Amino acid sequence: MADPSACADCAPFSVEQPAYNPMDPTTFIAPTSGTAPSVSIEFCDRCRWLHRATWTSTELFLTFPPPALKSITIVPLNSDDTAGRFRVWLTANEGASPILMWDRKVEGKFPELKDLKQRIRNFIQPDRSLGHSDK
Repeated sequence: MADPSACADCAPFSVEQPAYNPMDPTTFIAPTSGTAPSVSIEFCDRCRWLHRATWTSTELFLTFPPPALKSITIVPLNSDDTAGRFRVWLTANEGASPILMWDRKVEGKFPELKDLKQRIRNFIQPDRSLGHSDK
């Protein structure tokens, strides 16, 4: 006997994905972006701070591997109003507004990784010990 709650005219529609082929870009599935917790690092490209931004992201991923941090985005900026910028933002929860963790101009210096890690830890894993970075 047919399920009376199911409508034959409204059968679920499914699109079959082609089999994954590592050499066929049409079968690639893009990663989801913006999943929290995540970090965004904005930096002035004209100041040549790409290496500092990538070093910072590497250190954060080594300290907070997934799923503690699900993504880190590096955002190069190149305009007069973003000159000298180096900011680190944390999106702690889905749908929440990003929280400014560090701004080079406000703080007067680049982040010491110890301080930046402590600030991020206090939001995403407050009970976690950072070992020597907590001293």
